[in-house]
Amino acid sequence: MKANKAERILPLKSMRDKNKLLVHEIYTSIQGESTFSGELCTFIRTTACHLRCSYCDTANAFYQGSEKSIDNVIEEVINLGVQLVEITGGEPLLQKPVFSLLQELCDQNFTVLLETSGGVSIAQVDKRVRVILDVKTPGSGEVVRNIWDNLEILWPECEVKFVICDEDDYIFAKEIIVKYDLLSRCKVLISHEAKKMPGHIVASWVIRDKLPVRFQTQLHKVLWGETSGV
Repeated sequence: MKANKAERILPLKSMRDKNKLLVHEIYTSIQGESTFSGELCTFIRTTACHLRCSYCDTANAFYQGSEKSIDNVIEEVINLGVQLVEITGGEPLLQKPVFSLLQELCDQNFTVLLETSGGVSIAQVDKRVRVILDVKTPGSGEVVRNIWDNLEILWPECEVKFVICDEDDYIFAKEIIVKYDLLSRCKVLISHEAKKMPGHIVASWVIRDKLPVRFQTQLHKVLWGETSGV
């Protein structure tokens, strides 16, 4: 039986200090997705997610983590010495201190990316942050979790990502792109589900339709497979 939402975010409910962040890991690697793909990047991966997508590749972050203050997190980031920083998860926006962390990183002149599921509002996110918003496709099993208002409040630095599991997902993505006029408002990313959907097939659909999006495959998986923390 699938865990319900309350069970999924239990690690956050169990925290001793609600002003801290529950962090799964902080490390430096090569950015594997988005328009920053291929660049050196420090990742701050938070713990817990209220979604259970069919293609999730970070289930290890659902329950494991340690409590860290914002100052501790920023100190670790500074010591790693990389200008590009991404906050990912899990779902980072489930933790209220993340909003302050995003702001502080921007104040310290880092280039800040936020990878979010699209299942939490981005309204309070600092507008200097480059949000990478995942719109859940039917194949994800979590399409009902999409907060569609997020697509109404995007700013130009945002990127919207669709993970394609089958042709129905691709058709769905095209419909959402048109409905919200995404191509004129932000970058749009089309990914293929690594285990079920061969990349060359999705790429061929994009070529056939002359869809002006950025097709991407997960570079980090090409380099390291399913290894975490790289």
